[in-house]
Amino acid sequence: MAKGSNALKDRLSRSREINVSVTGRKSGRTISNPVWFVSEGDKVYLLPVKGSDTQWYKNVMKNPSIRIDARGEEAELRATPITDPAQVASVVDKFRAKYGTDVKKYYSKFDVAVVAQIG
Repeated sequence: MAKGSNALKDRLSRSREINVSVTGRKSGRTISNPVWFVSEGDKVYLLPVKGSDTQWYKNVMKNPSIRIDARGEEAELRATPITDPAQVASVVDKFRAKYGTDVKKYYSKFDVAVVAQIG
């Protein structure tokens, strides 16, 4: 495993929020958003706040290449949409375990999630 991915995992383990940059599906420009996440091993799980209506999720559907930034440790990852209801529910549970009841307060639709592989 590359040294960089260990540094990234260390930052992820100590962060509540990361920046995710995606390529705009219409503009072609890089768009960056602060997002909550859950990291487990080599995987980073993302939950779009408005589910499949979330703009950055729609961009990922067109171009799955994303860049994450956890306090200065950056990595280019490939995002894979999760649409199976049981798998999405599992990601929602991971978010609830990390962020508590705030998940219900800030997230309005739980129909999709995203997973990206580190390294």
